[in-house]
Amino acid sequence: MHLVMNPKDPQVSVRLADEGFAPYVWCNDFSFEVRAYARADRHKKVEHWPLDLITPYRKCYGIDPDEFASYRGGKDSDIFMAYLDNQPVGHVVVSTNWNGFAHVDELAVVASARRHGVARSLLEVVKFWSHKKNLPGIMLETQNNNLGACRLYERCGYQVGGIDYLRYRGIDPQTSEVAIFWYLIFESRIQPV
Repeated sequence: MHLVMNPKDPQVSVRLADEGFAPYVWCNDFSFEVRAYARADRHKKVEHWPLDLITPYRKCYGIDPDEFASYRGGKDSDIFMAYLDNQPVGHVVVSTNWNGFAHVDELAVVASARRHGVARSLLEVVKFWSHKKNLPGIMLETQNNNLGACRLYERCGYQVGGIDYLRYRGIDPQTSEVAIFWYLIFESRIQPV
């Protein structure tokens, strides 16, 4: 799929995913370049995290639309797709976690559509969804090799709630990938009547 965008006036819209979700996923590149592993520190801003530079490589999560098929229109879950100039360019999968927080199970933006506010728009929809369900906040996870995502979450008001150095060791015992858990805690909730 070739994307044509107007960088001077991109029109981002977000709506519930439909039957076009799987074809959109299969036809797009969600990879990103990794140039460093950050040494995450929950007491410092992302810009102050020390970096361990590495030989650059492309990271691809291998997104499978079938993994979240039951989330579409679920009681405690949904999938939203973002469109830029009427082209599908991003998605977010959200559910209610066991601890009561909204959980961003997956957030992805097509590589060629980044830096147009797509991810931020998707996070705003998750925030609205969470408020509508009267949840106390939002949680999500990314890794120390996805610095763009870490910067975005910080700019959107999320804070690091935890760092897990062992989460990916089952996949690769030698990995330098570290899980970083981000939270957006809402100041107030709608009180039930």
